[in-house]
Order: sequence, then C-alpha cells, then structure tokens
Amino acid sequence: MELEARIQTVASLALASGALEPIQTETEVVEDGGVQFAVRVVSSLRRKEVAARREVSDPLGDYDPELFVADVSPTHYALLNKFPVMPGHLLIVVRDYEPQDARLTEGDFEALARCMGESECLGFYNAGREAGASQHRKHLQVVPLPLAAEVPLAVPIEPLLDAAPGLPFRHAFGRIAQFDPAAFHALYCQLLESPHVSGTAPYNLLLTHRWMVVVPRIREHFESISVNALGFAGSLLVRDRGQLERVRAAGPMNVLRAVAVS
Repeated sequence: MELEARIQTVASLALASGALEPIQTETEVVEDGGVQFAVRVVSSLRRKEVAARREVSDPLGDYDPELFVADVSPTHYALLNKFPVMPGHLLIVVRDYEPQDARLTEGDFEALARCMGESECLGFYNAGREAGASQHRKHLQVVPLPLAAEVPLAVPIEPLLDAAPGLPFRHAFGRIAQFDPAAFHALYCQLLESPHVSGTAPYNLLLTHRWMVVVPRIREHFESISVNALGFAGSLLVRDRGQLERVRAAGPMNVLRAVAVS
C-alpha cells in the first residue's frame, strides 16, 4: 500500500477509535508585511494539554500502535500526529534515540524524502525546545499543502524567502536543484554554516520540493504564544480570540521577529 493511502487508512481507524484527536480550529487571515498569514484559533488545545500530562516520558518512542503508519527506513518510522491541526500530519521518528536538537543526517533526509514523495507538501524540523519542539526524541514532520484554504499561496511566506529586502530576521535560503537526500543534506549543511545562522540549535528548518530555509531562534514564545516552524511558513496557532487579537495588534511578522534573530 502506498504511503498516502496508508496514512488515510490509519487515520480513519485511529479517528474512529479515539486514538487520533484532531484539534478543531477556525482560520483568520491577517495580512502583514505583504504576507497573508493564516492564524488558526483552536477550540480543543486544552484537551491536548490535559492529555500531555498523562503521556509517557517518550511518546514518540513508546508510541500508541494505532498511530503507527509505516517503517520508512531501517532507521526511521512514521507516526500520525495525535493532535493534528490539519489532516495527514506525519511525524518521521528516529528508531534509535537522538535528542531533538541533534543535527540532521543524510539518513534523516532520506526518510523525509520518502515521506514527501511527489506530493505537494512541506517538511520541517523544530531543532530544540526554543524552536517550538514539544517532544525530545528527534523527529521531522510533513504536512500537506496548501497550509490553509483561506490564503491564496500554498506557503504564504514563500515570496519573501529570497526577496529584497525580504524577511526582517536572519535566515538562510537555498533552492533545491535535485530532489535527492544527499543534495538535501549538502544544502542543509551549507545553510546551517552560513553567516546568517549560528550553526547550532535552536533553529527551524522548512523545505518543499523547490527550496529549503533555515531560521535561527532565540526563544519559543511571543508573550504566551508558542511559535514553531510553521509560523515561518506563514501559519500561526493561537489558543483563543485573545491571543488572536494580540497577534493582530502586534502584526504576525513582528511575532516572528520577536522569536527569531534580528
């Protein structure tokens, strides 16, 4: 069974059993800095927080078998995100424990490439707690595109990634010439060691079939709002209308500026 079909089958069964608990959201479009940001207001995040207090110490290693999708490679397996904001949210987990701020390897990119396949999707890595990682076992993630039906671009922030003046915080951007794990890893190493990136965690990595970007981080939160890699794609998640209004008042680009390196 192909991975995409397998994801749908596992998701259907896990949803029916209650193992999969999607977070219900309403999307607001907030324009700032020439970008139409998708800001999702959640209604069930508290349920996730209550569940997190009951979870085992390593939920990606000691995972719920109902969330298991497939063995991706000898070194990685794929799980459904238990609390997805969008359908088809996949976690690509290392079999042998490594911390979430560890450098990515060619094997990591091989597993990521297999999960991305030819589908329009976004791969990302939250390197460390300050980059928005909620689990300590090394894992990458894949979500389908577009990120939100309410905005015209599949990745809202994409036009600014290599534009001038572009984004108001440090980042390193490169185009992908070949969809190949070795090429991915080489570009990743190049971007990580560029003058705009410190070369160490925390940082966020995002990539599509066309490009890769690395954004160094200094903190996880803007006020009480957690920001992970999807924020730098143009998609923010807030707990309630009060947080939405804080994002609207500050401007989503300033939210990103506050948690990145200026």
